[in-house]
Amino acid sequence: MIVVTGGCGMIGSNIVAALNAAGRSDILVVDDLTNGHKFNNVADLAIADYEDRDAFLLRVQRGDLPVPEVVFHEGACSVTTEWDGRLMMSRNFTYSKVLLHYCLERRVPFLYASSAAVYGTGSAFREVPELERPLNIYAYSKKLFDDYVRRTVSGTEHSAVAGLRYFNVYGPRESYKGQMASLAFHLFEELQGVGTATLFGAYGGYGPGGQRRDFVHVADVAAVNLWLWQSGRSGIFNCGSGRAESFNTLAETMIEVLGKGSIRYVEFPDHLKGRYQGFTEADIGRLREAGYGRPFRDLRSGTRDYVAWLQARQSS
Repeated sequence: MIVVTGGCGMIGSNIVAALNAAGRSDILVVDDLTNGHKFNNVADLAIADYEDRDAFLLRVQRGDLPVPEVVFHEGACSVTTEWDGRLMMSRNFTYSKVLLHYCLERRVPFLYASSAAVYGTGSAFREVPELERPLNIYAYSKKLFDDYVRRTVSGTEHSAVAGLRYFNVYGPRESYKGQMASLAFHLFEELQGVGTATLFGAYGGYGPGGQRRDFVHVADVAAVNLWLWQSGRSGIFNCGSGRAESFNTLAETMIEVLGKGSIRYVEFPDHLKGRYQGFTEADIGRLREAGYGRPFRDLRSGTRDYVAWLQARQSS
């Protein structure tokens, strides 16, 4: 049995899809379906069972869960605007610690979702504590668990434990996320609806639409997860394309693929000033040194793939 927590979410469901493509369907999906729309993410996938997040945690704590082959822990509170610290720490830190120790005690590989948000507004993105400057409670919860993993597994013999610091993930199965969906999804919806793609104007040394992020396609994220499991590598790894590409590039590519639309720039919002990542670019040297050699999609090819998927879903 394979466990995927957050399995109805964007990254979790793409991991399930990648496992299906590899011939695996003996998968226990764990999630919170309070937002029932998330069922669509697994409706076309093959799984063995589903369990609610809280019920699963109780079974783990009681020790009556059949020992899984691997745990992909993607479940988290990922709303970066959430400031309920007790909720965030309970979901992202305490829950994760319980699963980590369960896996360590039974020598089960444990792969979990960290975040590039731990780097804050820094300009260097390497997996070292001195570059980690979280700006919100979400980022802090992720950094705290990374630090806990570093202390807990350092210098000990253990099953594989790997954390992936996701950069700007975009691609299939994210429509349920609403405001937290990727810029790619929002631009597609806007261009299909009103024919414009709205981007931020000039701010922080970047021209209109010139802010640059490391956009990584979710299929590439799923591929890294499966490789880390199969390779048995441990550590904390950046998971991005390794390329910073502009918001303009994303909008221009989408307009080109759709064959319509224009870009509209709006004034940079006051509430984001001083708290916004205008630039991110994953240093993926550690992942490459671990042996991962597959290429990552660039933004143009990834956007084309994503638009094709969205259009196919619209017509089905």
